[in-house]
Amino acid sequence: MAVRDEPVTARRQGQGRVAAGVLALAVIGLLIGGAFFGLGQEALTAWRSALSAFDPYLVRVARFTLWQAALSTLLSVAPAILVARALARHPRFFGRGLILQLFAVPLALPAIVAALGVLALYGRAGYFAPLFSALSEERWPGIYGLSGILVAHVFFNLPLAARLFLAALENVPADQWRLSAQLGMGAFSSFRFIEWPVLRAALPGVAGLVFMLCATSFTIVLTLGGGPRATTLEVAIYQALRFDFDPARAIALTLVQVALTGAIVLALARLGAAMTGDASLPVAPRRALFPGRGEKGFNAAIILLALAFVAGPMAATVIAGLQADLGRLAGENAVLSATATSLVLSALAALLCLLLSLSLVMARRALELARAAPVPGLLERMSDTGAAMVLIVPPIVIGAGWFVLLRHFGDVFAFAPVMVVTVNAVMAMPFAMRAVRPAYDAASARHEKLCAALGISGWNRLRLVDWPALRKPAATAFAFAMALSLGDLGVIALFGSDRVQTLPYLLLQRMGSYRTADAAGIALFLGLLCLGLMFAATRWGKGRG
Repeated sequence: MAVRDEPVTARRQGQGRVAAGVLALAVIGLLIGGAFFGLGQEALTAWRSALSAFDPYLVRVARFTLWQAALSTLLSVAPAILVARALARHPRFFGRGLILQLFAVPLALPAIVAALGVLALYGRAGYFAPLFSALSEERWPGIYGLSGILVAHVFFNLPLAARLFLAALENVPADQWRLSAQLGMGAFSSFRFIEWPVLRAALPGVAGLVFMLCATSFTIVLTLGGGPRATTLEVAIYQALRFDFDPARAIALTLVQVALTGAIVLALARLGAAMTGDASLPVAPRRALFPGRGEKGFNAAIILLALAFVAGPMAATVIAGLQADLGRLAGENAVLSATATSLVLSALAALLCLLLSLSLVMARRALELARAAPVPGLLERMSDTGAAMVLIVPPIVIGAGWFVLLRHFGDVFAFAPVMVVTVNAVMAMPFAMRAVRPAYDAASARHEKLCAALGISGWNRLRLVDWPALRKPAATAFAFAMALSLGDLGVIALFGSDRVQTLPYLLLQRMGSYRTADAAGIALFLGLLCLGLMFAATRWGKGRG
């Protein structure tokens, strides 16, 4: 039997996968390009108004965006170093695994649910309000404004930064710890010569990632900002379109936001930071560590303070939610309709995200196998990094562009389902691709030559060869993308209406109308849904073989 020319066969069999990848890139390009086309078209028709929108208000909003992001980064990263070091110095103690799992919860919790938890704890009528009023000898005004934004950002980002720093410390070779024990190095010397060099190497990437997350924060600032003095660029874009309907100002704000996020992403790329914020941890290794009594007490205090800070808003959310009239809410038509809408839209977004991610992953692998040159071509590089480029353009910016464009074609709010599904699907792609790409590349390395020799391609290859290896990581990606979409407020905040409401949109409405008990009950339900999906994603991800 004649032996087939493998590069030619791989090239032929990869044409379908490349075509699917090109289609996925076209969808991403259409989504982002359409947004910029809508903004650009409006700018051409009202360019003088757009230029006049670059006023002191825009400068003030941009300055506050950078200021709150810088403060949030400092308050998140500095304590995270202490927390990570305390956990690393005690790799074996009762409850350590539970603490690390608890630190992963904010990554899965919708921002609006966390904001409600912060208000339930530190708000004007929060559980700590009597204590703060007694200490200040006047009525506690609440935590709206910059202080509320900072507390919520630290709640989200301190656990993330601590897990990333801990992952770096866990990779320190065991030989270094044994040598430090043999030399009798104390806590300060160990930190100076072993731990700090590792933390210093990870610091720019972690700080850059946290800064990016805080600079592009929308829901936290929308719910806790407390007025024009505490408004970021993304919230200002939303207000300019939804309340003032001032496209010129929205365009000016969008241009500044895109320039800002683009600069941050480029800086992160130079620092080697992972913009998707993966914080998976290896099993804590056994080390020769002998901390003294004083160090043990200090580390225990650090861990307990961090635990209380992270667990507080979550516990307040649960308590406030249980105090709501859950039976009435469960039978309310608005809640049932919003739940059904959220589940359908998030499932569709997750399915579209998985299809686009698989298309790009398969196309990149096919192009890699077919090329003869050592340097990847443009299409291969786009298949590899095209999805990550969506992180430069926040969802609210894409929504703003399409909001301006679609108003020329009819009722903007009628397009809400399509916009929510497509934007959330594309925004979850970087996370989904990280879940499915390793499994697909490993399966391709094992079976590519056999498939080429037997002529297995297309649907038969996907069904018989690729899918058995992709089933669990695909389920992980689907659950993760569905959870992200389920708790998102960015696009639905622009396109939502009485006809199309998701649970986050309904929760925001109840908070705006001061129906705090209802908002607490909806927040509890939404949080449990998202946490359940994230738990399923984590469990399936650990089951990959």
